Amino acid sequence: MNTPGKIKAVLRRELRLMRQRPVYLIASVGVMAFCMIFFLTLLRDRIPHDLPIGVVDLDGTSLSRNLVRQMDATRIGRTVSFTSYTQARQAMQTGKISAFCIIPEHFYDDVLAFRQPVLTFYVNTLYFVGGALSYKDLLTLANLSSGAVQRELLRARGMDEQSIMAQIQPIVTEAHNIGNPAADYRAFLCGALIPGVLETITILVTVYALGSELKYGTSRHLLEKAGGSMSAAVAGKLIPYTVLFTSLGIISTVIMYVFMGFPFAGSLWHMFAGIFAMVLASEAVAVFIIGTLPVLRLAISISALYSMLAFSLTGFSLPVEAMPSCFQGLAAAFPLRHYYLMYASEGIFDAGFGGWYMHLASMLLFLFLPATVLKRLHGAYMNLNFPRK
Repeated sequence: MNTPGKIKAVLRRELRLMRQRPVYLIASVGVMAFCMIFFLTLLRDRIPHDLPIGVVDLDGTSLSRNLVRQMDATRIGRTVSFTSYTQARQAMQTGKISAFCIIPEHFYDDVLAFRQPVLTFYVNTLYFVGGALSYKDLLTLANLSSGAVQRELLRARGMDEQSIMAQIQPIVTEAHNIGNPAADYRAFLCGALIPGVLETITILVTVYALGSELKYGTSRHLLEKAGGSMSAAVAGKLIPYTVLFTSLGIISTVIMYVFMGFPFAGSLWHMFAGIFAMVLASEAVAVFIIGTLPVLRLAISISALYSMLAFSLTGFSLPVEAMPSCFQGLAAAFPLRHYYLMYASEGIFDAGFGGWYMHLASMLLFLFLPATVLKRLHGAYMNLNFPRK
């Protein structure tokens, strides 16, 4: 039997196993669908809003009440009043509020007397997103309030509006959110998390598909179908999963950037090529893991650890350049890192093939990994001399 015939025989056998074992579809289609629904509906209003922010107003004047009303009018914050610092601190410690602000006594009198009153902020940064947004909201409000007070004082001195604004804000800054002008937090999260979930599913399911042959003692039958060729056996087993995972990646990309309208500057066809390359690279990593450790339990554990580290070392939450040097080099060992760089080049900057071909080549380099362990995996399949539990 020639090589295409061997691969075809293994392919038919694998399709029959996929029909008999629904775990493959549940672990791939089911998990991917759940993650898509979860992440796309988690922040359907783009960014968190109505975060509870405590206010301790010890002044009680018209100026302090105006500050509280302005804080409550913002989209991000929703004020909760407290009568003392102790009450606000206890509320923050129990998670009822994400931050609180103390307006001191004699606040209005100090403003009129130019004594620079101090607004004190307490922010719970244990919850990074809520704490950061609450602090940004409080800081913006404090700056605007300071400018408003200065404007009223300068108006009382008889200065015109142009001179007043030159005093309050001598340098005007403009901020442009490149690639995500609406500051949609879903676009930021899903652009990296959804491909990361796909990579995790690909590695775990591939390891399980190959390792289950050892666990259930069916590896020799697989090799018989492949005519004794380990490469034909691996190729035949992975073809249906490659089609499945690539289809899931393409569908998720179309949902995010076509139906959901997430910002995307480049070509979807280029991203489809990147998804296909990432799926192949992830499967190559899975073959390397199960070939190095031909014990299903250990291989699944290592695969899960490897996949979780990929989320941290991708660079979408913390830039890789800001990590220690050892981790900067380690980041290159994950296909998700190269896919994320390709997505940034194509989806955000529309760099074209010349901007991301090196990232595509880096993903394809992972395809050489299985060649280093095929002989060891063939021995495990033939001899069944590794623990099955």
